[in-house]
Amino acid sequence: MAQQAYMADTDNGGPGPERRGARFRRLFSGWRGDRGVWRRGLVTAAVALALAAVMAAHAQIPNTIGNLGSLTETFLPWFGLLVPVLLLVALLRKSLTALIALVLPATVWCNLFGGLLFDKTGPGGDLMVATHNVNADNADPEGTARAVAASGADILALEELKASAVPTYEKALAPTYRHHAVVGTVGLWSKYPMGEVRAVDILLGWKRAMRATVTTPDGPVAVYVAHLPSVRVKLEAGFTARQRDKSADALGEAIADETLPRKILLGDLNGTMNDRSLNAVTSQMRSSQGAAGNGFGFSWPASFPMARIDQILVTGVEPRSSWTLPATGSDHLPLAARLTLHPDGS
Repeated sequence: MAQQAYMADTDNGGPGPERRGARFRRLFSGWRGDRGVWRRGLVTAAVALALAAVMAAHAQIPNTIGNLGSLTETFLPWFGLLVPVLLLVALLRKSLTALIALVLPATVWCNLFGGLLFDKTGPGGDLMVATHNVNADNADPEGTARAVAASGADILALEELKASAVPTYEKALAPTYRHHAVVGTVGLWSKYPMGEVRAVDILLGWKRAMRATVTTPDGPVAVYVAHLPSVRVKLEAGFTARQRDKSADALGEAIADETLPRKILLGDLNGTMNDRSLNAVTSQMRSSQGAAGNGFGFSWPASFPMARIDQILVTGVEPRSSWTLPATGSDHLPLAARLTLHPDGS
């Protein structure tokens, strides 16, 4: 028995393949003349408007209760996933009201994060930097060290260095980097000479931040390495980050007082660029990922990255490209960036 071919009428009335426009019109053909398309989906429309309000006014969400504002800002990009979900509900409910309401959250999300959907990486860059929270419980520090060294970075920052593992990292990185310094639980390795190394007090009582002058072929650069305190999400206390916030303010003051015009901050800040609590730092520095990255560049957790809490931030330096490196034995992904050093640090 011969198979019957199903064809749709073409514009001139003859048979032909069904066009995409015809399928679209057929999808909404049952809505014509249905007055319920305006009455149905009011709850979906209300949710869409509330979603738009949260994203547009996230800076107004108070931190007084469980640091709710910072928690929202940390995962703000993921709010966009609610838009296609609500779109599907609106289509199933045959609600024009909901569809129109959805334009608002879609527009707000695109305004906030649409630029990150495009590849802004460019050629060039005379300095490559990388940073990695290696995780104190890393079972393979030697393999992790070899992996990040293989990236080709000229300057490499490591955070969460366990004292007993430091000799392993030093030995594995020695063939690639002639200069290095470790201060507390953070360290800096460089192919270029380093000097003026000192701890940066971020009000913790122990050392988790440092500063060094790296003398590149294009002149000196102030390089900061920092591992800000961890944040916690608890049922009884919400998003607790008071110590992280104090340390961020102290780090911001140290960077603001820096006399060299070219500054690079590498490290785990335990917060995203959207988190208002990092304003003391982020207000005076540019994100390499935001300026010259491809996508969101989420770095944590390595098994399923949901946030970029590891950062490469710069001042007086032009980012050319920024990306995440392959996973190592850590629960964070390493980050890398290529930078161009302005002669005068402007």
